[in-house]
Amino acid sequence: MKKNTYENGFVYSTNSDFMKELENQNSVDINETLVPQKQKLKVFLDTKIKPGKKITIIDNFIGSTKDLEILSKKLKTQFGVGGSIQENQIWLQGDLVTKVKEWLSKNEYGLKK
Repeated sequence: MKKNTYENGFVYSTNSDFMKELENQNSVDINETLVPQKQKLKVFLDTKIKPGKKITIIDNFIGSTKDLEILSKKLKTQFGVGGSIQENQIWLQGDLVTKVKEWLSKNEYGLKK
């Protein structure tokens, strides 16, 4: 027999206000993702976060975490590098600033100057 579960894995709670809190939490987490043309992404190189290693950081993405993960996956696949999402930023291994800017422009993403 299948149990009813909520999105984040909760099955049962003794808190009587649990459903209200869960609904409020979910409504705050959902961000409307801007279309690529309205995004103003900032792409820069950082060597201070991990000494001795270069990290290309894409910042100022406005949208849901799911859409950020999709963009991250596209970039990592395109350039054949590793990376992650940290602090609502996309981190790519290596110095890829010019290549990432060209790819984002080609795919109609707005860039900050």
